[in-house]
Amino acid sequence: MRFSEAWLREWVNPPVDTRQLADQLSMAGLEVDAVEPAAAVFSGVSIGLVRAIAAHPDAAKLRVCEVELGRDEPLQIVCGAANVAEGMKVPVAEVGACLPGDLEIKQARLRGVDSFGMICSAAELGLAESSDGILSLPADAPLGEDLRVWMDLDDACIEVDLTPDRGDCLGIAGLAREVAVINQAPLETPAIEAVPPGCDERVPVQLVAHAACPRYVCRVIRGIDATATTPIWMQERLRRSGVRSIGPVVDVTNYVMLELGQPMHGFDLAQVDSEIRVRMAAAGESLALLNGEEVTLLEDTLVIADAGRAIAMAGIMGGADTGVGAETRDILLESAYFAPRAISGKARLYGLHTDSSHRFERGVDPQLQVRAIERATRLLLDLVGGEAGPLVEAVSEPDLPRCEPLRLREARVAQILGIELSSEAITDILERLGMAIERLDDGWRVTPPSARHDLVQEVDLIADVGRIHGYDRIPISHASSTAVARATPEAGFDLDRARLTLVDRGFHEVITYSFVSPEMQSLVEPDAPTLSLSNPLSSELSIMRTSLWPGLLQAARYNQARQQPRVRIFESGLRFRPSVEGLLQETGIAGLVMGGAHPEQWGQTTREVDFYDLKADVEALLAPSGSPSPSRFDFVPASHPALHPGQTARIEVGGTPVGLMGMLHPSLATELDLDGNALLFELDIAALTTAALPKYEPISRFPGIRRDIAILVEETIAFDRVADCIRAEASDLLRELVLFDVYTGENIDSGRKSLALGLILQSSSKTLTDELVEDVMGRILARLASELGARLRD
Repeated sequence: MRFSEAWLREWVNPPVDTRQLADQLSMAGLEVDAVEPAAAVFSGVSIGLVRAIAAHPDAAKLRVCEVELGRDEPLQIVCGAANVAEGMKVPVAEVGACLPGDLEIKQARLRGVDSFGMICSAAELGLAESSDGILSLPADAPLGEDLRVWMDLDDACIEVDLTPDRGDCLGIAGLAREVAVINQAPLETPAIEAVPPGCDERVPVQLVAHAACPRYVCRVIRGIDATATTPIWMQERLRRSGVRSIGPVVDVTNYVMLELGQPMHGFDLAQVDSEIRVRMAAAGESLALLNGEEVTLLEDTLVIADAGRAIAMAGIMGGADTGVGAETRDILLESAYFAPRAISGKARLYGLHTDSSHRFERGVDPQLQVRAIERATRLLLDLVGGEAGPLVEAVSEPDLPRCEPLRLREARVAQILGIELSSEAITDILERLGMAIERLDDGWRVTPPSARHDLVQEVDLIADVGRIHGYDRIPISHASSTAVARATPEAGFDLDRARLTLVDRGFHEVITYSFVSPEMQSLVEPDAPTLSLSNPLSSELSIMRTSLWPGLLQAARYNQARQQPRVRIFESGLRFRPSVEGLLQETGIAGLVMGGAHPEQWGQTTREVDFYDLKADVEALLAPSGSPSPSRFDFVPASHPALHPGQTARIEVGGTPVGLMGMLHPSLATELDLDGNALLFELDIAALTTAALPKYEPISRFPGIRRDIAILVEETIAFDRVADCIRAEASDLLRELVLFDVYTGENIDSGRKSLALGLILQSSSKTLTDELVEDVMGRILARLASELGARLRD
């Protein structure tokens, strides 16, 4: 909700400045997101009157204007705007004026004619993003007056981020009430009186869907002036509230919405067929909307219809066929209460979001409709003339929300807030908030105002008392309780330690949405069952993720597009996988690396990260959960639709899969516009919760012996098989096994490779003899030959 501070101060004017006002609103639960000036800085701009216009002698598109500023001599100004006319009041920047962007106005000579100033457009004054011509001011604008002062442009625009339960503050009236209560200041509400009918024309209303729309009020206004324009004071209030001025009828309905919080709509009466019917849409029914789109309506969508067709999507957007235009002479004004459940989510379902739907979803005051339509009627009659018909109101009283009284216990207030407030202070706060109060022995019976849908429990009333009293005025107190220290299981997987391990290895942690697009999901895991959201934020966020990879890939693409070629990121979070038992929510940790293996530097040649770089990162991540035995974790060749078929490994613990890693498939990388190889891993944390505990072994006091061998094996044989074979035969004597060289090429048969190994043998009970070592090495080589077909390299 964005609003003008000056407009708010017409309702309530507390003795605080702009910053203090913003702080008060935030402390009262109405968080202020931004405070911005209402207009860009400019000076030296006055209100002038165009007395005469003459053609420029040497330029067909320029005209020479004589502009009066209420001083001795009029100014001669050359102007190129097509809409400048004699008798028009305009903003004039005199010589020496400074416009937004530090543009200083100087005397100029344009095609041989002197110009002593500039007639300004709204865009040149920073009041609009674009303009078709100069800014036309009202005829009663005071000649020679400083434009900035006259338009009160030294105003502030305040934007508050309201929680969904505070729909009552989506209007100046609700915000002013809060400010008045906080500052104990008087509230000046505009007088809204019933407009007497000037004609007897009315349109009948039927509430077919009475539960979804329990109150509908409308009124005919005949004979409006189609040439009338919205006054500049109203245009400015709309602009400062972030709403574009369109025309008097639409502007008045928007103005009342911003002022009172009640969305309204105006129909072209000539296009409405005999009656209004509030009903649910028929199957397959279509509607052309004001934004130019045509939608096919679902059967659970509430619509406003006439005798023949739907003419508006209730509470969301009007139809194009009945919209008010330049030819409209008679209008039907609508003010209704739509139940939040009937409107909630419908706008997003059609890819829409409007100011009306934003308010109806949160709930408007069900008693506000008549007051709002009377306010709009008076404004319209003042601006566009015409005759108003009588009000037509259709009400389903049983379906209107009721203000149920709540019991508030005085002792409970003290218990929740932690302070003792006098009963007089509590009563004063509640009464200033507009609540009806009845004193009881132990507290009060409180009936909330009709606009406060959020007050449904006793604790809600206590929260209101606390925020108005001021949370910053509640002293800090520390609760006393028995502390119970629970040690982290030593055999458990420590996620925090794992995250720090990745950070130490140069990774950055990211947090991405738990929702992904169907397209991204089909690229990463096309065969995985998914859960689709019935009410997504957008089509790009409509599927619950089954893997952490989609978010990482999108983050990598985003960074690469911003000149960040080296990306090392990880995320831990939930994956959502439907099953016969219901929705499984599994915690995982995943990472992505691409670009250089190391940061660019002078002492090391730059190379691209590869499979084994990521494998080292994964091994470091798993090491705290492993055992002294390197064979606890196995990397087994595997396949995955999103990964390169030759560079994919399944990570297993004792034969049980716990994760996957590999290089992103080149076709997928191309489709995602990723430059270079992207390598990913993902681990299931639940499968890592039981780790091997470290076990003490005494250090041997006997010397170790190292033997180096080079063996030839088939290229397809993994080193793990060689290592397992050696460890099985060497038994307890093998302290360390080192692979220090892998060679293929000259002097090596095709299809074979050479592995150079270092074996460190050591006994914990005796000194090893050469005979014993040679015997062990012989048995190892024999086993390698029999099981793997290995032989010593010549």
